[in-house]
Amino acid sequence: MNEEILTIAESVSNEKDLPKETIFEAIELALASAAKKKFTEEVSIKVDIDPETGDYMSFRTWEVVDFENYEEPNFHILVDSDNAEEKGLKVGDIHKEPIDNPEFGRIAAQAAKQVIVQKVRDAERLEVIKKFRPYLGTLINGTVKKVTRELIIVDLGDNAEASLPRRDLVQGEIYRVGDRIKGILEESIRENRGAQLVLSRSSKEMVTELFKLEVPEIAEEVIQIRSVARDSGARTKIAVKTNDVRIDPVGACVGMRGSRVQAVSNELGNERIDIVVWDDDPAKLLINTLSPAEVTSIVMDDDSGIMEVIVKDENLALAIGRNGQNIRLSSELVGWEIQISGENDNLDVKDSPENALIKYMGVDQELASKLIENGFDSVHKISQAEIENLEVIEELDSEISATLIERAEGALLEIALAEMDDESEKTETDNSLESIESLNPEYIELLKSADIITKENLADLSSDELSPILDLNEEEAGKIIMDARSDWFN
Repeated sequence: MNEEILTIAESVSNEKDLPKETIFEAIELALASAAKKKFTEEVSIKVDIDPETGDYMSFRTWEVVDFENYEEPNFHILVDSDNAEEKGLKVGDIHKEPIDNPEFGRIAAQAAKQVIVQKVRDAERLEVIKKFRPYLGTLINGTVKKVTRELIIVDLGDNAEASLPRRDLVQGEIYRVGDRIKGILEESIRENRGAQLVLSRSSKEMVTELFKLEVPEIAEEVIQIRSVARDSGARTKIAVKTNDVRIDPVGACVGMRGSRVQAVSNELGNERIDIVVWDDDPAKLLINTLSPAEVTSIVMDDDSGIMEVIVKDENLALAIGRNGQNIRLSSELVGWEIQISGENDNLDVKDSPENALIKYMGVDQELASKLIENGFDSVHKISQAEIENLEVIEELDSEISATLIERAEGALLEIALAEMDDESEKTETDNSLESIESLNPEYIELLKSADIITKENLADLSSDELSPILDLNEEEAGKIIMDARSDWFN
């Protein structure tokens, strides 16, 4: 029997290219499993094999624990028990008692084979993961191999597979077997299954890596993507910075007639992408991020990391965005919590506070009065409140408080939109050169003489093409071109 164990360990080790220690471990587990069948209750068995002779001994084991952790007498022994004290054992030690060895017969051999096969699979999977670890966090291509309700299995080549959970797809995406797919490669540790390769298309890194493909200046690190905020499938904001003053970072990322940014957007299911210039000053970065909404003032609290921002009333809905998306992404991009309001802090001035709450919040008169008595006399103040602030009011639990805050946020947007509706309808974008404030009449004449007669014609130029026409340096020419391109990413 001993020789048989040594023979199996030798042959399997050579055949599967695994260390003998791994094979002995598998046989020990199989023998322990066979030994457990002799007991009617659940027990812990340990088998030790001598790798030189093939001799093995079997033990029943108990973990030494204190009274607080004593749960199962079949697996635990108290530290102050006779056995533990006699052998000088302490908490955490293993108490062992010899038992009869199980025979290494057909059943044990079959169990050992199953354990060995599983260990071979685990070892092969680990080798594949080691091969792909240098590519973690980067964009990788694959082919859809299998589609299930929960995930998509992607073939990466070289006998490697990755799973793509549906939650990490861009909203609305549908893939079928055989489709080509791109995603960010990640590693996930799963209980009882070890390390697994996974893909994600909803991560921020997906946008960064796609821009590296489309914009050579980013791949060459002439332009840096300093911050990304993403609402997968809907909208992304990125802040870019150039290491070369001669290069316009936003224009380079947008591309000629928006070709580069459009290519990224198409890959992400027409996700809207806003590109702004990075600034080390968070306030200036926020102004860039909220443009074209006009910010009138910013108050920063460094201790709490909060910015109180005021924008023109007519720009409030634009700055907040649908369902608060724009301000939420701006906050993520800048890295500060943003509290935004219009120039008129009390947006409900057209109605009495009570009537305004009833009208916009859908509450009854009694609740409106209680809110006002506790200082929440406007929709804006309720939208800025925390749940615990409202819970102090009688009859308001956390669920009702959360609902009121959610209603207030929606009402705030409704009020701002209503104010915008009162304004005259926006006229179509003026495409004339005269609409560009940075162009004086002399520049306009020079451009028209060069057959550049519209804002769109000017926006298609590069700074080195415009510079000789207007006799300007490339930096000044670049600023004029950016003014012409403003409509591309407004």
